[in-house]
Amino acid sequence: MAAYPNCPKCNSEYTYEDGTNFVCPECAHEWSTVATEQEDTLVVKDAHGNVLADGDSVTIIKDLKVKGSSSTLKIGTKVKSIRLVEGDHNIDCKIDGFGAMQLKSEFVKKA
Repeated sequence: MAAYPNCPKCNSEYTYEDGTNFVCPECAHEWSTVATEQEDTLVVKDAHGNVLADGDSVTIIKDLKVKGSSSTLKIGTKVKSIRLVEGDHNIDCKIDGFGAMQLKSEFVKKA
């Protein structure tokens, strides 16, 4: 007998496979067999399509206005030790002279 994963919704051990999906008979939850491993990983790409990871260094490729401030982040500013998060602004970082920031990955390139 094949070992199927427990239901992610109710943690039932009585799941079964139906085509390309797993089904839980207790709560009627269905989920994809393909997406079970891919859902946990967050893939963030820079402006050139390079995959970014936590701890990478990036360079800003466009002058960016800082909300709530009269200053701007200049092109070529290097940002060290980024952290990837979910959302519209998917990079958390600290920039020297500005402090904690959130950036969009479309405005940076991997250094």
